Amino acid sequence: MSAIPSGIKRACDVVLPFTTSGRLAKWSYELDRVNALEPKFQKLSDVELRKFSLSLRYRARSGEPLAKLLPEAFALVREAGSRTIGMRHFDVQILGGIAMFNHSIVEMQTGEGKTLTATAPMYLRALAGKGALLATVNDYLAARDAELMGPIYNALGMKVGVIQTEQATDDRRKAYQCDLTYGTAKEFGFDFLRDRLLLRRIREGQTDILGSMLHEQREKDEQPTQRQEPYFCLVDEADSILIDEASTPLIISALPTEEQKQEVEAYKWAADSIYEFIEDEDYTYDHDKREVELTREGRLKARRLPKPEAMERTGLFHIYEFVKRAIKVDREFHLDQQYVVRDGEIVIVDEFTGRLGEGRKWREGIHQAVEAKEGVEITVATGQAARVTVQDFFLRFHFLAGMTGTARASKRELSRIYKCHVIPVPTNRPPRRVQLPTRIFATERAKWNAIVEEISELHSLGRPTLVGTRTIDKSEILSGLLTERKLEHSVLNANRIAEEAEIVADAGHWGKITVSTNMAGRGTDIKLPEETLEIGGLNVICTELHESARIDRQLIGRCGRQGDPGSYRQYLSLEDEILEKAYGPKKAKKIAARYENDPESEHPEKKRMFYRAQKKVERKSYRNRKTMLYFEKQRKKMQRGMGQDPYLDSTN
Repeated sequence: MSAIPSGIKRACDVVLPFTTSGRLAKWSYELDRVNALEPKFQKLSDVELRKFSLSLRYRARSGEPLAKLLPEAFALVREAGSRTIGMRHFDVQILGGIAMFNHSIVEMQTGEGKTLTATAPMYLRALAGKGALLATVNDYLAARDAELMGPIYNALGMKVGVIQTEQATDDRRKAYQCDLTYGTAKEFGFDFLRDRLLLRRIREGQTDILGSMLHEQREKDEQPTQRQEPYFCLVDEADSILIDEASTPLIISALPTEEQKQEVEAYKWAADSIYEFIEDEDYTYDHDKREVELTREGRLKARRLPKPEAMERTGLFHIYEFVKRAIKVDREFHLDQQYVVRDGEIVIVDEFTGRLGEGRKWREGIHQAVEAKEGVEITVATGQAARVTVQDFFLRFHFLAGMTGTARASKRELSRIYKCHVIPVPTNRPPRRVQLPTRIFATERAKWNAIVEEISELHSLGRPTLVGTRTIDKSEILSGLLTERKLEHSVLNANRIAEEAEIVADAGHWGKITVSTNMAGRGTDIKLPEETLEIGGLNVICTELHESARIDRQLIGRCGRQGDPGSYRQYLSLEDEILEKAYGPKKAKKIAARYENDPESEHPEKKRMFYRAQKKVERKSYRNRKTMLYFEKQRKKMQRGMGQDPYLDSTN
């Protein structure tokens, strides 16, 4: 039996806690067994390789424990990967796969090949014939990963399905019946709810839902799309889905009532009236809780302002709520930051991924208030026919695993809620990523000018540069400044999804400048040609801190991948939003005033101030998630106590 690989041994001995290093050491012996089988499988023909896979399937479905089949299954996948797509699993990737099979969330540094790593545990779980799901953050990644890894599974006699947003019901059903299915957490969750509603209709004898369609077609479509026993799901970008999106409810709406339709005029009236209300005179705003409260003068003003005839029956309490909601939206929800307007609709921009949240809506009337603010058609806030939170959906699976580049910061939360170990896996090659000194400025304008100067200097040397911005509007601001300097560049944000693949493909080439929101932070692999590797590789510029340090780490991880050279620098200003989000505008201004005469520097205390603010915002978000999840748990408990399905509204 061979010794533990040096990179793994180094991680076990120095970096990791005792329990984690113990698990890695134990699993390294499984790795030895996989490596020992490699020569045997290399001698097999393609047909023999497929036959061996079918024999493993037979053994698994005959009751042989999957853990016993692991060495052969992993060695088989490694050989299939080498033959079909020219990618052989590294030892650390096999180790990561073993951890995922053992109910763990694996932290692998960006660029270490998580997509390939996932194939081994996905294949092994699929042998049981109960369906293996891989959930990722968007349709693009789901389709891309299924296409890239499909040849491996196909060579081993496995069928791969893909779920996409616009897919027909019959196509979804076929995809779920495959051995392995790739898709987004959102689509998996909505299909679960639709199946739940369908099964209730069948139980209640309401089988005429398709009207005049042919009886045969009706019977075919009245079957659930998903397998009814949730068996195994591997979650890509696990921290984003299982933590950031944990409390996000997936909701299927019920039919609107006449009363709800009349609310449209109230939303419009409130959006038009809020400029009559003055802060600290008509209302107060709590920056920590992000809550608006009307004063006595504000309530009086709300009563006296002229209203449309449709609001005659609206009670005073509801009038106050419409006003408070409109003020909150005006202060906190901004075009090209939290949302965009596309084809006359409000589409949410996910801050954690920088992508459009297709099909998602804010709750408690916020979405309708934003629609009223932007003057688009107001969608009626309907009741709920069915709902499930992202957390509840994934807790249903018998086996759950995940992978991400940034999990350790959320280790306690992932362990407490999902009962998953967080296992950091060492890199295949020593990292060569260089951190350049942080630069801090008094004003945002000075910061942008310095960023443009650095981009210009690197461009003259031929080094490619990726600049990360928090929001769409900031990416457009920087784009304008680069245009003024006649610096050719590409912009990647939620308004330019169509060009994404092309922009990412070119981002590592000689002299390329790419300005991007978080779309370039997760799931993107920027390839570097030899000419750019020779001059230092990709340089990443972070223009401000995000609300979560994990997002910053994802962006930084675009450079220095797989042992390539690379560098990054953090830019900050005393006008950055992170200070206001942490302390509120008044205290943020006092903090800024303390340093306004201090020249641009990397003073340790000034730098620590920003990271303390980020930690404070992270703690707020964690408390909010805990509160929301507590109430969700109580709601489900109450419905179960009444003998109701906690995922369905009993009134619909």
